[in-house]
Amino acid sequence: MLKEHFENDTQMAFVAGPRQVGKTTSCTSFAKKHIYFNWDNEDDQQLILKGPAAIADKIGAGKTRTIIFDELHKYPNWKNFLKGFYDTYARDMFRVVVTGSARLDIYRKGADSLMGRYFMYHMHPLSVAEVVHKGMPVGEIVLPKKIDDKDFASLVRFGGFPEPYLKRNLRFYNRWKRTRLKLLFREDLRDTSKIYEIGQVELLAEFIRQQSGQLVNYARLARKIRASQDSIRRWISILESLYYCFSIYPWTHNISRSLMKSPKIYLSDWSLIDDPGAGNENLVACHLLKAVNWWQDQGFGEYGLYFLRTKDKREVDFLVTRNGKSWFLVEVKSSKKSPLSRHLEYFQTRTGAEHAFQVMMDADFEDADCFEFSYPVRVAGRSFLSQLI
Repeated sequence: MLKEHFENDTQMAFVAGPRQVGKTTSCTSFAKKHIYFNWDNEDDQQLILKGPAAIADKIGAGKTRTIIFDELHKYPNWKNFLKGFYDTYARDMFRVVVTGSARLDIYRKGADSLMGRYFMYHMHPLSVAEVVHKGMPVGEIVLPKKIDDKDFASLVRFGGFPEPYLKRNLRFYNRWKRTRLKLLFREDLRDTSKIYEIGQVELLAEFIRQQSGQLVNYARLARKIRASQDSIRRWISILESLYYCFSIYPWTHNISRSLMKSPKIYLSDWSLIDDPGAGNENLVACHLLKAVNWWQDQGFGEYGLYFLRTKDKREVDFLVTRNGKSWFLVEVKSSKKSPLSRHLEYFQTRTGAEHAFQVMMDADFEDADCFEFSYPVRVAGRSFLSQLI
């Protein structure tokens, strides 16, 4: 991804994603010659605080190479620093990569001083398609490819973060999970916000975990946590910026009696969810979000991820849109014995979606292109997910 970026573009590459998803490893390995600056390293921090000229002197004049800034968003003046460094020293000399475990695009206030100077890339946990396919796809959808049963079981149980997925050891996973969440709440939350109610935010995160995939009730959460609804909304937004969770909103175009406001929230790490059914739905949500981000990052168009639900309780789990129009529907079922949902046909008719899938998570792989069907159809989860990214 980064190699292709710098072969074609001179803009900085922003790579954002959850802590421990592999950003630093990926960004430092794509170029043999690079210089790495980490804001969390005290020596690097002091050098960055001296300004762009100090960084240029450290690199050395006339040496073209890759410069990587890690966790730079924790520096309050990071945008102005990058603007000065890029405009003065880097535009024609260096390939600049900026990584962060918080959403680098969430910190925009007013006009974006870096507009036109960077392209954003999102890095997500491993997915079925990433496990089975070599290299990056050249288009939106690829042909299905079978994932090994053990690989799929590991992905479901331990999630898509590289270390626990590869180790496949429950004791390691439990220790890794506890450490990661502690760092997220006690370090990342402190460094990227002015929140002092850490305990209440942790309690909110636990309620979100328990209610993954359900409609958000801000009033009920406020009562449980003893905070205002405004605080709940603000804390959820911050948890999203740290990639703990993400919201999906209802699609309302051409849908009579649709829900207008409340989103559903999913975790970025589906392995944290205890209920198998909710975990399967969350896994598919993560795969779809990864695909939507990838398609947008690659310039294929504008994509969105939504859900469909009416006041009379007709519902489909997910709708993916392309350039403002409905593309495909996804209903997730844990069992292949589940009959085809009638709501798929109902919503496909009203949205004009090209495809409608009922994804069965326990079904065996089928070597058939799911996207050949233009009518509601049941498909194996392993097949469907392998066709994304």
